[in-house]
Amino acid sequence: MRTALVIGTGLIGTSAALALAGRGVAVHLRDHDPARARTAAALGAGTDEAPEGPVDLAVVAVPPAHVATTLAAAMRDGLARGYLDVASVKGGPKRELERLGLDLTAYIGTHPMSGKERSGPLAATADLFEGRPWVLTPTRDTDTEVLNLALELVALCRAVPVVMDADAHDRAVALVSHTPQLVSSMVAARLEEADETAVRLCGQGIRDVTRIAASDPRMWVEILSANPGPVADVLAGVAADLEETVRALRSLQSADEDERRGGASGVEDVLRRGNAGRARVPGKHGAAPAQYETVAVLISDRPGELARIFADAGRAGVNIEDVRIEHATGQQAGLVQLMVEPSAAPVLEAALKERGWALRAG
Repeated sequence: MRTALVIGTGLIGTSAALALAGRGVAVHLRDHDPARARTAAALGAGTDEAPEGPVDLAVVAVPPAHVATTLAAAMRDGLARGYLDVASVKGGPKRELERLGLDLTAYIGTHPMSGKERSGPLAATADLFEGRPWVLTPTRDTDTEVLNLALELVALCRAVPVVMDADAHDRAVALVSHTPQLVSSMVAARLEEADETAVRLCGQGIRDVTRIAASDPRMWVEILSANPGPVADVLAGVAADLEETVRALRSLQSADEDERRGGASGVEDVLRRGNAGRARVPGKHGAAPAQYETVAVLISDRPGELARIFADAGRAGVNIEDVRIEHATGQQAGLVQLMVEPSAAPVLEAALKERGWALRAG
């Protein structure tokens, strides 16, 4: 691939453009808002000047509701040899293109499984897709050359290609992306009118659950409007679990011992099922989940403290598999949780203690 046209310079489009431009592809940028294309160009994502002729690949990175019309216009104008979109819903755009009577041999639907709570070109990074799944939904009509162009794009963005049926993809993202967004927002909404004293007690658990609730509502309305049925199906299952859990919790308030036991059993059931589901979430690099030991270190909120911990761990020959930071309420300090292989935990603890770090048990 030598040339590409990115139509839509938001987070995903600009990130793809940055990755392509950084690897020698001549990238042209287009957006309904020329200022956004200029911003992306200023970031090094390419040029906002129109290409002189057809490019190798056109990447359509617009909201799901506009994918089909944008693709149709690009294809009718002959802007590229191959066309793909990066929308988070795949079945609807494909059916709309079919309804418009377009030749789909030059088109393939795709969806990079990566993003941020922030949107727009200023949030974009060239490494946004590295190591992340990138779904491709070719049809029997998709030309081999176009599939290869899409695979090259994925490789240049350092992502991992995953081939799926379009409707199967939509059901999958309803489960692993769209429903979690809504559930996170519903939990965060409980905080809107909560007493300030309660909000001040927020710890890492509520921060983890509500992190994605900071996402742009307008963007998510567009995404959910393109995939409402599968999301509603998943939410119906969540609602059934909620009803059962509410009943179980009410039973725990009963004066009847048998009813309390039944309530405890119901609560335990949903928690155990949650354990089982969580255990299926892939671990690092998409591998099977691994069990790590946590080494908890008290840290002050001063420049260089995290770097010093990582350097000390490196000197001890210990690889940090994951890290979390829990900030202390009302203090310039916090707790860094370092996840390491179980055999490495005693080595790391001894090394950190020797270098003066304060460790917290458990």
